[in-house]
Amino acid sequence: MDIGIGLPSTIPGIPGRLILDWAAAAEQAGFSTLATIDRVVYPNLETVPTLAAAAAVTERIGLTTAVLIAPFRGNGALLAKQLATVDTISGGRLRVGVAVGPREDDYARRDRRSRDRGRILDQQLAELRAVWAQRPRGHAVPIGPAPVRPGGPPLFIGGNVAATFRRIAEFGTGWIFGGGGPEPFAAGADQVGRAWREAGRAGEPRLVVNAYVSLGPDAEYHARRYLGDYYGFTGDFAEQIVAGALTSPKAVTDVMTAYEDAGCDEMILFPCNPDLAQISLIVEAARADRHRKTP
Repeated sequence: MDIGIGLPSTIPGIPGRLILDWAAAAEQAGFSTLATIDRVVYPNLETVPTLAAAAAVTERIGLTTAVLIAPFRGNGALLAKQLATVDTISGGRLRVGVAVGPREDDYARRDRRSRDRGRILDQQLAELRAVWAQRPRGHAVPIGPAPVRPGGPPLFIGGNVAATFRRIAEFGTGWIFGGGGPEPFAAGADQVGRAWREAGRAGEPRLVVNAYVSLGPDAEYHARRYLGDYYGFTGDFAEQIVAGALTSPKAVTDVMTAYEDAGCDEMILFPCNPDLAQISLIVEAARADRHRKTP
């Protein structure tokens, strides 16, 4: 199982320079990808320019939107162009994870109705594929830049409902599970695989899971401060998200083992604390997991 790391771009008040330093340090540490999560009505850094900045200071590490809330962005052609630009800057390292998102206020501020978000996402996914396939637009040339890889960046769909699994089979490369534990992940992975096979897709979908981590001194404090605020809109459910944060090396290794045993291909660990020291602490926990499995 590959191990990726989130950028601290959603933690309020971070200096912009930290993104560049974090990206460079994460690449040096050997993580599989740098990832972002997405909001509008929150003091976070915007996803697309953040990944462009990370691309500019790295050479090998992947870049993943995990996930991008696509429907409130509207025009699929413009979104395809923006993402293709990041992919070009990075030399083809971008993977695009998309979902509909649960927040009503994000849609309200973008003059979009949340009840239309599924229909809009279907249209956007088709448009992303069409643009990245370089299909001509009437008398105009295709929308560029041309993708680094034929067909464009791999598409991952987030969510855990029937429409999610349909979209993966129709448009996607794989699934991003937002968290909830290895057992719900395994159940969702079975549904992804079933939809994939029923659609006649070759090979296997790639399965990715997100988790939150906070290690070192005051680990629980940082997890509660960030996650309690970020997920405050969920009401009492925010407490469950806080409780699910990985706040010790043992918690990290136990969860990594459980997800790998459940068939996960990649786990992305999102930080609750923006201190650069978190990178080395996460590396140590991941290495402990590997050593524990060595015969």
